[in-house]
Amino acid sequence: MSRRRRAGIIVLCLLTIVVFVRLDHSHIRGKWQSQPKSEGHERANDFQKYHNKTFTVVNVVDGDTIDIDIPDVNDSYTRIRLFGVDTPETKNPDVGVMYFGPEAAEFAGKLVLGKPVTVYLDEGNNTRGKYGRLLAYVKLPNDGFLNEILLTEGYAYADVRFRHSLYHKYKQLDASSRGLKKGLWEKVSREQLPEWLQRMNPKLLNK
Repeated sequence: MSRRRRAGIIVLCLLTIVVFVRLDHSHIRGKWQSQPKSEGHERANDFQKYHNKTFTVVNVVDGDTIDIDIPDVNDSYTRIRLFGVDTPETKNPDVGVMYFGPEAAEFAGKLVLGKPVTVYLDEGNNTRGKYGRLLAYVKLPNDGFLNEILLTEGYAYADVRFRHSLYHKYKQLDASSRGLKKGLWEKVSREQLPEWLQRMNPKLLNK
């Protein structure tokens, strides 16, 4: 191999090293590192951070959505969507304030606002919903669960759109409060039910 050819190979190798070093410190590396974590990794982190731990409720958004006092991503709080239940909307601009929505929000607020609650995640499910909210069962200081109390007292519907560990229990609680005409079930009309519930249960409240 000639001296000139050997020198050319050495220069080429040095240039290649320089390019890789610059890429390693460039914005491209930053983009690689900022890619979203895998679902499994996020789930493991959520279990470590929240599961079977106690926090204070700092805000009640509506009957099925609350904020607790621990930072999450870019917020100073973590927003929880109660697993397995759905309460009438109060903040959704697409449907407005639904029948019994304010009552459900007020009822939940009296139970949890400013109080310590223990968060439980579902072992067999994702820990986050489509809006990034934490999906959880919320235990009250007196050992009852907010999810179940809302169903039992007729302030929520069992959300049968999504399976979870307490799916059948929640359906039974819902049927019981409906049969006893508790809470919203005393006077609600079919047209006042959420669209998903009307669609999934065509015979509900039909005369």
